Amino acid sequence: MADLSPSGTPDSGRAPARRLAALLLGAGIMHFVIPKQFDSIVPPRLPGRARSYTYWSGVAEIGVGTALLVPRTRRLGGRLAAVLFVAVFPANVQLVVDSLRNPRTPRLLTAVSILRLPLQLPMITQALTVGRSNPQR
Repeated sequence: MADLSPSGTPDSGRAPARRLAALLLGAGIMHFVIPKQFDSIVPPRLPGRARSYTYWSGVAEIGVGTALLVPRTRRLGGRLAAVLFVAVFPANVQLVVDSLRNPRTPRLLTAVSILRLPLQLPMITQALTVGRSNPQR
């Protein structure tokens, strides 16, 4: 079923954009609330301090999430969300590697981290769909 705007016309971008925005805004805020959790998945081969990557990626997620909520910037926000999901993929892979290497990691966390990887593809696809949508003003 197509998403409808308040006027009853099809809106291919609004509801998916809101879902992506909620995800990104929530994750971005969490980068500042529990930064240690995010520091731990910054790939160690990256130069500099992990905390810098944590904060900058949090800022990026909040910025992109905000862009998705504003009709004038929704298409750009969709494209930026796709780029962001690709950019953070190495951190998601690092989480899996760390979970598998540490025998004390709870099985649920390991399972979730593994199952999360293939979910990146539909998130990227959804972001690109929003990036091609017709914004409703």
